[in-house]
Amino acid sequence: MIWILLHYLIVAACVLRILLRPHRDPAARAAWVLTTLAVPVVGVLAYLLLGETSIGRRRLARLGQIEKMLPDAAHFPADAVAACASPRVDALFRVGASISGFAPCPGNVAELMADSDATIDAIVADIDAATDHVHLIFYIWVADGNGRKVAEALMRAALRGVTCRAMADDIGSRRLIRSPLWHQMQEAGVRLASAYRVGNPLLRIFNGRIDLRNHRKIVVVDGRTTYCGSQNCADPAFVQKAKYAPWVDIMLRIEGPVVQQAQRVFAADWMEAVDEDMSAFVGTEIAPIPGGWPAQVVATGPSVRTSAMPEMFTSLIYAAREELVVTTPYYVPTEAIQSAICAAANRGVRVTLVLPARNDSVFVGASARSYYAGLLASGVEIREYLPGLLHSKTLVVDGRIALIGSANLDRRSFDLNYENNILLVDEATCAAIRQRQDSYVSDAREVTSEEVASWSLIRRLGHNAAAMIGPIL
Repeated sequence: MIWILLHYLIVAACVLRILLRPHRDPAARAAWVLTTLAVPVVGVLAYLLLGETSIGRRRLARLGQIEKMLPDAAHFPADAVAACASPRVDALFRVGASISGFAPCPGNVAELMADSDATIDAIVADIDAATDHVHLIFYIWVADGNGRKVAEALMRAALRGVTCRAMADDIGSRRLIRSPLWHQMQEAGVRLASAYRVGNPLLRIFNGRIDLRNHRKIVVVDGRTTYCGSQNCADPAFVQKAKYAPWVDIMLRIEGPVVQQAQRVFAADWMEAVDEDMSAFVGTEIAPIPGGWPAQVVATGPSVRTSAMPEMFTSLIYAAREELVVTTPYYVPTEAIQSAICAAANRGVRVTLVLPARNDSVFVGASARSYYAGLLASGVEIREYLPGLLHSKTLVVDGRIALIGSANLDRRSFDLNYENNILLVDEATCAAIRQRQDSYVSDAREVTSEEVASWSLIRRLGHNAAAMIGPIL
């Protein structure tokens, strides 16, 4: 009787915690309560491991100290950002500023990389031309052809006196971190760090969730050039999941004042992992480039306010008046995002959603398809990319406003990952991104309402069951 009573008390305490935890999405709250009551032992253990998004008190305190130590990125007078005269654009930049504290900065320019290999070649060329420092972070860094090219460029730079700091996520890049190449970089003088080290998994769970990861992809060279997009440091063949290859990514090479904002994001990440003051690299004003456009870094993560990334996405979707094109490998939206996309189509916006036909996560792929019927009924055009795994994360509004970066339209990017994106306003740059999006569409199959209606009962049950479980993962 004592054990039975203890069992019920533990389950009750867990349910009470689920119900009282602040900032919990109602769907996630309901899913966790149902799981805990249906399978109490598994449910309680799962909640202890995966139910909270806490990064740990010690780490949270450290991040607070870092924010106080680092100066703000350079600010520009409001009238300097001429393209923000539109209330619609200004409102979007206000959302971004409320998330990571960065004001929009004028005078930026960018080049859209041709493909993944071209991106690596450009990064290597910039590293080879560096004279002062190189700062780099990737979620996944592989010791393959492209991964070695970047590593060798960093070693060359370090040997000629350039300060190189390179960071990789402790889980996403675990193979590289444990490889001889990592040690070779260190011996050559490259300063290395692992983001969110796991250590002993059994002890790690008592200091925040083990699967809170740094998903960013940032390269900053001499404080003058940065790269932002979806690409990890690896070959398109992507040896970890080669059967889904090629992985199709998108990356911008950017110059201008917004580079300082990317620099500050890197500095904060580095200081969280390494006891080194990076203040000297932040706050230096970069002159706007004549003819450039306004941009803003939008950096999110578990230590940023709850629902930051969904707010940015929904704000952009509701800003659309004529056309909205979205590409993402993982579509597990919040109810607000799904409703916003459907509302956009219902009010006459041409909405196109491009997803991979084959997803490296069977669960996520099934969950995404559970939303197809509602999207199609609203008039959304759904395309499934065929040649490989479409990994590009892009959103273009009316051919003028774009968000590009590392964040997916899924719960992991919303709640668990540290992400880095850039919000920009420029017709020419958006035209280049739209042209790339159109290339995805031309290599994709259209999903029709008739096709979705013909899916078997078993298939629909599987899709909907995956979507129900989604909020708890």
